[in-house]
Amino acid sequence: MTTNLSNSLYVRILSPKQVFFTGQADSVSSTNSSGKFDFLPAHSNFISFIENSPIIVRAKDKPEQSFNFPFAIIYTVNNIVNVYTDIQLTLTPKK
Repeated sequence: MTTNLSNSLYVRILSPKQVFFTGQADSVSSTNSSGKFDFLPAHSNFISFIENSPIIVRAKDKPEQSFNFPFAIIYTVNNIVNVYTDIQLTLTPKK
């Protein structure tokens, strides 16, 4: 999917087993270890871990939607916001 500098975001919130949300939004908000942040159309590229903080999706003429996960990765580029949750990270120490 490609987008341009339109007035909305395309948002996908998904896990390996389920799609929680797909659609247009005016903004997406959450909190990471540095504090609160918002994505608006034309936002710069961004990636972050989200731990136990709601991810809020807002769209005109629709009720605000809030999604809560123990852990998620949120990533935005070119007005596309992807949220990946229910992922298992295995860290292996370097030898």
